[in-house]
Formats: sequence, structure tokens, C-alpha cells
Amino acid sequence: MHWTEMLIPFVSSFALTIMVMPIFIGYFRMKQLGQVTRDEGPKWHEVKTGTPTMGGLVFLLATIITAIWVGIWQGWLTLSLGLLLFILALYGLLGFLDDFIKVFKKRNLGLTSKQKLIGQIVGGIIFFVLFKNDGLSTAINLPVIGFVNIGWFYGVFVLFWLVGFSNAVNLTDGLDGLVAGTASIAYGAYGIIAWKQGQSDVLIFCLAIIGGLVGFFFFNKKPAKIFMGDVGSLALGGGLAAISILLHQEWSLLLIGLIFVIETASVMIQVTSFKLTGKRVFKMSPIHHHFEMSGWSEWRVVLTFWAVGLVASVLALMIIL
Repeated sequence: MHWTEMLIPFVSSFALTIMVMPIFIGYFRMKQLGQVTRDEGPKWHEVKTGTPTMGGLVFLLATIITAIWVGIWQGWLTLSLGLLLFILALYGLLGFLDDFIKVFKKRNLGLTSKQKLIGQIVGGIIFFVLFKNDGLSTAINLPVIGFVNIGWFYGVFVLFWLVGFSNAVNLTDGLDGLVAGTASIAYGAYGIIAWKQGQSDVLIFCLAIIGGLVGFFFFNKKPAKIFMGDVGSLALGGGLAAISILLHQEWSLLLIGLIFVIETASVMIQVTSFKLTGKRVFKMSPIHHHFEMSGWSEWRVVLTFWAVGLVASVLALMIIL
């Protein structure tokens, strides 16, 4: 794919997001619908209460529309692109239902963790069945060792990867612009890998996501006019996991998605420590709140996390390419 053709999915998704987002924000403000900050969160986040949320719905729709029409136009509407759009749409739907119940039904809790987990697992099973039936390899790519065919056990890995990283990105989405930036970097890294592998279908998907995220960032940068919501974060995490699987660079997500791994690990460490010892390791988890509680400004945390994500992604690319 020529570089001029690469601009098309990016520009299409960016333009759709930029055009629709002001209307979306205006509707939420007119209806006085907005996100309620957690009671256990930093006190200075209370000023964000009432900020419109569910902005992820806009850039997801922009991505899906763009990926489909560009895929048809370029002749790359393949099973791989279909699988990526399926995971993006399904995990986005789960997040949408969760957000919808919280915002429109005025309930503090949306879907239960069990309901979301069941939906994520069902989506993962469908993904793997279609993946395997199309004859795609079930060999996992391990650093140093190389490809190891693990057959149906690869299906267990797929479920773990999809569920784990969709929730990891969801945990990371707590500061203005944090996920918009870190996810753009991660999808950019996978876009480069897809381009080098000649997988234009995956590249189209990555570019469409990045275009939507860049458009969204203009409204999500501090002070955010709108939040992503679970509809965006769950879908983005599932999409990253699916891409790493389809490119057979599964391990790379541990580096490319390092920020998401660290955020999840901080929550696991905090919970485990408190249950076993009654003491907390961090001032607050996920870890981005720990740095806030330590006196870092929100912008400092966001820019530092972006930098870490960028360095980790570059390192992954150096190893792979």
C-alpha cells in the first residue's frame, strides 16, 4: 500500500470523528447527561463530574465505517479485517451497554463484571472458531524460541489475551487524553508491523483507529470536553489483542502495551497486598492515580506515560523488524 493510500483511512476516520463529536457533546449537554466521578477517586477530579461521556462510540463508528468502505475500495475486506471489526464492535457494545445504564438509567453500576466477562468470552470464542476454521495458524510466537504450535490451547490463550487487554485499557482510561495517546502509539506500532508484513487489511484497521483517536483527542485533552467511556476503552483493548494475534506477534503486546500492563499490575498488586497484609503499596491504583496523589500534574502523568509507551513500542519494533 502506497503512503498516499495510507492517508485515506486516517483522514476519513479523523474527519468523521471531528464532524460528529461536537453534535454528540451538544446532545449530552442539552440533556444534562454526564459522568459521575468515583467517590474513592482523587478529590480534584470532582470538577469533572457532569462531563459528557461515551465519546468512544463516535470514533468506533468512524473506524468501522472507514474500514469497511476503504476495505471494499482497496479489495482488502478480508476475514482478518472482519474479525477485527467484530471484536471492536462487540466489545464496544458491551462497553456501550455499561455506559448507557450508568448515564441514562442513572445507576452507579452498569453491567456486572460477570455479564461483561461472559460477553467478552463469547466474543473470544467466536473469534477463535472463525480464526481456526479459516486455516490460520494456531502456533504462538515466543521470543527466542519462535513458533510453537499449541493447537486448541491457542484458543485458551486467545480468550485470556482478548479479555485481559480489553480490561487493561479500560483500567488505564482515567486521565484526560491518557488512553487516546497511548492507544494511538500502540496502534501505530502495529500499523508499521502490518505494513512490513504486507497485511494491508490490518493496516487499514490500525490507520482508521488512529485517525479516530486523533480526532477524539482534540475533545478529550485536558480539560476534557468528553470522556471515552467503557464503549471506547474496552473496544480498543480488544482490538489491540486481536491485532497481535492476527499478526502472530502476540508477545509484542507486552511491550507495545506496556502502560496497560503496568496499570493492570498495579491494581493486582494493590488488591493482593491489602487482602494479605491490610496495607497498600500505592497511594491509589491504577498507578496513574498514585502519581497524581504524589503531586504530579495530570499533564505530567499523561506525557510521561505517553513517553514510556513510545519508548516501549520503538523497542518492540527494533526487536521484530
